[in-house]
Formats: sequence, structure tokens, C-alpha cells
Amino acid sequence: MAAVRGEDTPAPAGGVVVVGSVNVDYVISLERAPERGETVLARDLEVLGGGKGANQALAAALSGARVELVACVGDDGLGARRTAELEAGGVGTGRVRRAGGRLTGMAFVRLTPDGENDIVVAPGANALLSPADVEAARDLLVPGTVLLGQLEVPMEATARAFEIAGPGVVTMLNCSPWRSLPPEMLARLDVLVVNEHEAQALTGVAAATLEGATEAVSVLLRLGPDMVVVTLGAAGAVVSAGGKPVHVPAPRARVVDTTGAGDAFTGAMAARLAAGDDLATAVRFGAAVGSATTEYIGARAVVPAGLLARSPRVGTGLT
Repeated sequence: MAAVRGEDTPAPAGGVVVVGSVNVDYVISLERAPERGETVLARDLEVLGGGKGANQALAAALSGARVELVACVGDDGLGARRTAELEAGGVGTGRVRRAGGRLTGMAFVRLTPDGENDIVVAPGANALLSPADVEAARDLLVPGTVLLGQLEVPMEATARAFEIAGPGVVTMLNCSPWRSLPPEMLARLDVLVVNEHEAQALTGVAAATLEGATEAVSVLLRLGPDMVVVTLGAAGAVVSAGGKPVHVPAPRARVVDTTGAGDAFTGAMAARLAAGDDLATAVRFGAAVGSATTEYIGARAVVPAGLLARSPRVGTGLT
């Protein structure tokens, strides 16, 4: 495992490599969610970029990181548009494969006026991301790189990425959407990021409160990761780099849409780890970005200029 920088360790030269999904989000705004069997009229429909991998990659890029995305989209207009959108946001897409015979992944998001949502995902081409795709990107995993994965693509692709990560690569997993993790994957992780529900599924500990999240962090550390982050939405996060768990509060926000706030948090946090920040500092930055993102409709991160002004840009060690 790599170590996140301590006070006397030089900042790494790498950036962020994301192995993950690319989706098209259809965001349906409703006055209220329908009852079972009921038809309701939507207030609005927006077609936006999404996918946990793409969201996190863009959040990292907007936070100042040099980012490469390893992903799979369909050989269709939707995939081409999403890829171009990511490139415009500063994400390297040279390792995004266009696969024939499958549509680009799609997510259908129902959004109510209180900012809450439910989401149904059709994986499409995301399901074709393979260990071979990851192997082809091995040259990106230089020392100082943060390797970030999620679970919206096949588990074997994500697992292979962590297997081939060499010395000096910081391995980071956002365990979302929830799936059971092999013990050997947990043992390879430097940083595990979970929300309260995922933390409870992994540990059996009710993690919705600060006390519960603190207990869950301690249990998760014993499962193998060097560092653990349990996110609690508006309450912030509980984090530990092996020592006593610490609560990091989230800034207040005028919530419009919570879609993608967790991805914004995770991608921004990965960017700051790649810049050499310690875990708590990176989480504070991620919490600020995640909170800001909830004030806008859509899953893509919003990074206030004031945050970047206080945060030096990440090294550009990726080729």
C-alpha cells in the first residue's frame, strides 16, 4: 500500500486515474413521487452527463487534478457527446473504449422539490469494461497517482486495477453502489469511502449517527484499509487514518438536488490526496465541493473558485 503524505514527505507528482462508469442521466423533476401504479406528470426533464466514474473524474479535474478515465461507452452519439463533455472539463479520455453493439449507460433520476432523489441505472456499455481495459492503462499508474474505483462497472475490472497498482500508488475505493467486497480487495486499499448505509452493510453497525459512524470506522479499519471515510450527508463525515476517528463537518447548503454530491465529494477528495494533502484536509475540501454541488441540478461537481484559490493545483505526473 502507498502512504498518503505526512508532514515531512514531499508532495507526489502523480494525478488521479479513475476506473469507472460513464452514463447519460435523464433527470425527471416531479412535484411528488407517484404512488404504486399511479401516473404523474413531470415538471421538467433534463438530459445530463452522469455515471459515478465520470462524475468523480470530472470533480477531480475541476478540483485541479490531472485526470485520466478508464471506461467504456457505446459506439453511439450519446457516448461521443459524453466523452467530448469530459474532455472539455479537463478529463483525459484516451483510455475510454467505444464498444459496438451496446448503448452508452443510462440513469433515470426522479427528483422531488426537497432535493431528494431515487435512481435506476441501465449499465449498457459499462458492463463491458474488462480487466483487459485496465491492463491497457497500467502505464498510467505511476508513483504518486491516486487510483480511484467504484462499483458501477464489473467487479473484476475494479479488482484488477487494484491488483496491478504498484508501489507508490494510492488505492482508493468508493463502495457505491453497494456490493459485497472480497476480503483481498479490502486488504489492498489505502482509502475506503462509504456512506452510512454501505458502512452498515460492511460492518453490521448502524452508522447514521456520529457515534455509530465512529464505531463503524474502527471496525472497517480492522478489515484492511489504511484509511476510512464514512460520509453522513449534511452532517459531513467521520474519518480516520489509523488513529482516533475525527468528525469533519460539511458546510451548509441550499439544497436543490443531492444527485452526485457523493461523487463530487469523492473526486474532489482524490484530487487533494494526489496533491499531497493529509486525509482530514482532503475530506474538508471534498465536503465543501459536495455541499456546493447540491445547490444545482445534475450529478456533476460544482467547485467554487474560492476553494481553488486556497488550494494549489495538483501535480501533472500523468502522461
